[in-house]
Amino acid sequence: MPSDSSVSRRWLDDILYHIKTANEFVGSIGYDAFKDDKLRLYGVVRCLEIISEASRRLPDELKGRHPSIAWREMAAAGNIYRHEYEDVAARAVWRTLTHDLPLLREVIERELADLGGGERPAPSPEQAPFP
Repeated sequence: MPSDSSVSRRWLDDILYHIKTANEFVGSIGYDAFKDDKLRLYGVVRCLEIISEASRRLPDELKGRHPSIAWREMAAAGNIYRHEYEDVAARAVWRTLTHDLPLLREVIERELADLGGGERPAPSPEQAPFP
């Protein structure tokens, strides 16, 4: 059975990977270009879904160390992205991307540093769950 720290590391790595991926999708474009680019918008929303789901799996003890992060809202956002997708507004996604994710990234990187061993590399194509 995996240790709590290895389980936490998995979800922390997933969150960090998808924060970085969302930022790569956006690059240096501004909000006006982002809101009109369905491909980028959909890509970022998918990253936010995964971040939301991974955040649900983090231990309460870890979340308790970082009360400045809106963990409950982050978890709930995944339900909105999946089930109330017609209400997902580009402006809210942009705010999450530019305001909330940088704060979350700092917390995730700190937790990973405390676990030691550095960030896990991104999965290779052979390890990806879908072809």
